[in-house]
Amino acid sequence: MKNRQLLYFGIIAPITFWITTLICAPMIDGYNHLSWMVSELGALGTKSQYIFTIGLVLSSAFNIVFVVGLWRFCKEKNLNKVPLFFFLMYSFLAGPALYPMPLPEHDYVGLPMLLIIFAPLVTLLFWYKRRDVIKINTLVIICTVLFGLGFLVYFPDILSDYFGLKQRFLYTAWTIWSIGISYKSSLKNK
Repeated sequence: MKNRQLLYFGIIAPITFWITTLICAPMIDGYNHLSWMVSELGALGTKSQYIFTIGLVLSSAFNIVFVVGLWRFCKEKNLNKVPLFFFLMYSFLAGPALYPMPLPEHDYVGLPMLLIIFAPLVTLLFWYKRRDVIKINTLVIICTVLFGLGFLVYFPDILSDYFGLKQRFLYTAWTIWSIGISYKSSLKNK
């Protein structure tokens, strides 16, 4: 597979997540994207459990393919590969899908995914001197702000009735980040 095709999986992965969410939500009576957690779409015994699991596992797998494309891109352009570790963290989203609520493992298997919050800043730090290869400053600012808003999930007293909204800030930031890097790197890829 050509590397440009691998890099497009950075667009396919988040789209798969959002489509899965939009398909599963109407299957649960009263589901509210602003107040309910994303994981509730795949909770044990829900009508959407298996669709949710398949969608999130696919999204995670597509992210791994994207990271392979980014690794090749970094190798070709002589970019530091440390940021790829943070890109890979999104793939831990498969964990909560495979261990649905209320299983006790659900709360732990997805924790590494939270490191994705640092992806924009780490990438900027390691690729800053290579702006001739890929310009990401604006993308970093937008995503850092959105990831910061998503970090509010750790502050239950802030927007206490809108946990779902706080989660969606995280997923929106990751979506913009993944699509942005996918697009920018595929333009520069041979």
